[in-house]
Amino acid sequence: MTGPSAADRLLAVLAAFDHDHPALSLTEISRRAGLSLTTAHRLVGALAGWGALERDASGAYHVGLRLWEVAALAPRGLGLRQAALPYLEDLYEATHENVQLAVRDGPEVVYTEWISGRSAVGVRIQVGARWPLHATGVGLALLAHEVPAVQDAYCARPLAAFTAHTVTDPAVLRRTLAEVRRTGVAVSRRQVTDDALSVAAPVRGPAGAVVAAVSVVVPYPTARTPALVPAVRLAARGISRALGWQPRDPDTDTDPPQEP
Repeated sequence: MTGPSAADRLLAVLAAFDHDHPALSLTEISRRAGLSLTTAHRLVGALAGWGALERDASGAYHVGLRLWEVAALAPRGLGLRQAALPYLEDLYEATHENVQLAVRDGPEVVYTEWISGRSAVGVRIQVGARWPLHATGVGLALLAHEVPAVQDAYCARPLAAFTAHTVTDPAVLRRTLAEVRRTGVAVSRRQVTDDALSVAAPVRGPAGAVVAAVSVVVPYPTARTPALVPAVRLAARGISRALGWQPRDPDTDTDPPQEP
């Protein structure tokens, strides 16, 4: 049985960094990547030489700007953010609440933008942060518009609980997804923290497929959900149009039918 390839080891070094570990010593990289110190030293040196890693005055390593430059080429990253930002800012001005933009990556959402609102809620999202699809408004909006096979596979997974209100019953999740498809919005109540509610809507790409989701996150006790729904829908449709989506019926903004 062969061991990890050179590419696998390079990726393991990069994967050692996350939001909880943005700066690492060489020894920490070696341990977190599961590599010998000698191998880690060689790979870190190569990555630093290319600009993927940078070393600060204390000797700790950070993700380098070269990776940011490469990541900016991702159509679901900076390109999506640039198209969406004017509408996210409009949504913030309309609500003065926390505004999010997210995409799906397997069973998780990845946040590509966050505008912090005036209202404080327990969950604080960083760009690049991940959460399971079933526990967030944006995740529900994305999962609801996936094909049945993807939904079935997700519902067959263990559904992690973060509060007493997190949906962990597959049957309840299926009903929730059906409601999201029917109404065009996802409302997630107290699923990640007990004090937060989010309202999310899907963002469509040029062909009509859902490529992202936008949401507002507000304090649960004072949430005025009916007032938030049209604002979030408007932002999602604006971003969708900026990405090239054209509704089948321009007079009613009718969404294309869901894939079977």
